Amino acid sequence: RQLDLSGNPLVSLSPQAFGEGGSPLEELALRGALRDHGVLLSVAAMLQAGALRNLSRLELADNGLLLLPTGMFMTLLALRQLDLGNSSLVGLQNASFQGLGQLQSLNLSDSSRGVLRNGTQAQLRSLPALRHVGLGRNTWICNCTIEDLVAWLKESDQVEGKEALTCAYPDKMLGKALLKVNGSDLNCSEPIDLPSQLQTSYVFLGIVLALIGAIFLLVLYLNRKGIKKWMHNIRDACRDHMEGYHYRYEINADPRLTNLSSNSDV
Repeated sequence: RQLDLSGNPLVSLSPQAFGEGGSPLEELALRGALRDHGVLLSVAAMLQAGALRNLSRLELADNGLLLLPTGMFMTLLALRQLDLGNSSLVGLQNASFQGLGQLQSLNLSDSSRGVLRNGTQAQLRSLPALRHVGLGRNTWICNCTIEDLVAWLKESDQVEGKEALTCAYPDKMLGKALLKVNGSDLNCSEPIDLPSQLQTSYVFLGIVLALIGAIFLLVLYLNRKGIKKWMHNIRDACRDHMEGYHYRYEINADPRLTNLSSNSDV
């Protein structure tokens, strides 16, 4: 029921390491054991395949994780405790917590977190059994991207020790408690409606191209006689040139004219 492989620098892991038909294992500790990226992928594949679907506790801390494989936890429907602490997770875009309806505790402390994206916050809010979220000792960047996190901290009772969470950047906000951060501290301007701005740009570009096209057609119309004469001249020049080629071909092809110089003027 319990297996602790923590501290072992694993370099390989067989797909059948925990059995082929699904393991009865309930608690698995891999703290500091997944430094090798290949082993991490092997564990992720086993989790995704449902080989460890009975896990209620999974410890992946101290592994220096940068990114988690997509859908790594999607089959762990019985999971209650997940520890991802003391890692280097720069993002949780691939880590889906949806479907973990039994998850009660999630540790993201010491994880080099600078921001917590709105999508991740929405997932955490949707977990009905979640009671404890660890976010301590992260280097929070207190700019406009942190407003939603601050609002969530103020309204949620899931985050442990949220009073101790402080800003690390920029220098003027260093040490300031996240719960005390407000809009005036961040100096956030009104958000730009990007789709509307792009739509306006496309309309303006269309108008400019239409004006250029109209000017081009007007120039053609005003110079129609000159353009017609120019086209006639090109046609006559091409015709004369082709007649010269045809005449030279007749001279070269007629055996009776072999005494003529091949360099004679046409």
